Amino acid sequence: MSHQEKAAPSSADMGLFERYLSLWVAAAIVAGIALGQWAPAIPEALSRFEYAQVSIPIAVLIWAMIFPMMAQIDFSAIAGVRRQPKGLAITTTVNWLIKPFTMAALGVLFFNYFFAGLIPPDDAQAYLAGVILLGAAPCTAMVFVWSNLTRGDATYTLVQVSVNDVIMVFAFAPIVAFLLGATDIVVPWDTLLLSVGLYVMLPLFVGYLARQRLIAQGGEAAVDRFKSGVQPFSIIGLLVTVVLLFAFQGEVILDRPLVIALIAVPLLIQSYGIFFLAYGVARAWGIPFNVAAPCALIGTSNFFELAVAVAISLFGLGSGAALATVVGVLVEVPVMLSLVAFANRTRHWFPASEGSS
Repeated sequence: MSHQEKAAPSSADMGLFERYLSLWVAAAIVAGIALGQWAPAIPEALSRFEYAQVSIPIAVLIWAMIFPMMAQIDFSAIAGVRRQPKGLAITTTVNWLIKPFTMAALGVLFFNYFFAGLIPPDDAQAYLAGVILLGAAPCTAMVFVWSNLTRGDATYTLVQVSVNDVIMVFAFAPIVAFLLGATDIVVPWDTLLLSVGLYVMLPLFVGYLARQRLIAQGGEAAVDRFKSGVQPFSIIGLLVTVVLLFAFQGEVILDRPLVIALIAVPLLIQSYGIFFLAYGVARAWGIPFNVAAPCALIGTSNFFELAVAVAISLFGLGSGAALATVVGVLVEVPVMLSLVAFANRTRHWFPASEGSS
């Protein structure tokens, strides 16, 4: 047990926004409900600014959420894919061959059967669409925070996130279309592909150009400074989006306060189930802790910004699908922090060195 004895990092290592994201989201929900009740003209006026059924204010906010993450993707890191093949194999398999389908199955089970008497059928289908979008959206750059809190291998984390984002460009739309179609929801392919292009491929391309320019000006240090400078705007964009979402959804929540809790149930089961699956396989495979922990955390985390973006674009700002993705945002941080704590308490289960993996 050599360098495994490093003190586990605390949540104080996280930035102000990331550390208290669940509280910020809860405050944004309250603000959104209040705005919808006391000043409904504001969200209604903002909703009129749109082009080709895409809300301009929301598009700006979504870009604020996504662009800082895209700018830090290092495509050259994919060349190191052979460095940790077992961790990459586990997370990639979980993210793309298991997670979307278990989320869809849990959604059908709970919304169409267990909660059938509590949720109207149309609302159930909307919530189902939202959780499917969450299940099909892989990890976000927030996994760097989770990996850091477990002293995870930073290079492996970067490679895995880069691989996931490249796969996402090609696999996200077909998987979502298949799963939504399989649950009898009509999918506007043109809108779905436009969303992926607008919110994934375009910011990924612009982020790549921005990264290259920053590296030319000051190397990786310039990229780090840029990331630190713009990251708060990403979270602010998320919070303002939540405010607008709940300004439209406030009436539903006030009328049916159990809706949020019901949507959260399959999301919580999915998150903890996926983590323990990946963590257990990593332990059985003898993967060192500094890869096993981020491997399982990356497999568990959702790219909630993308899920929110596509839900809004596909089904509308005031849709149940959008509401379900926002519930995903609300539960993400406390769930991930609890899993970080569990991982740090069980690091002795794994080899300490980076050995072969």
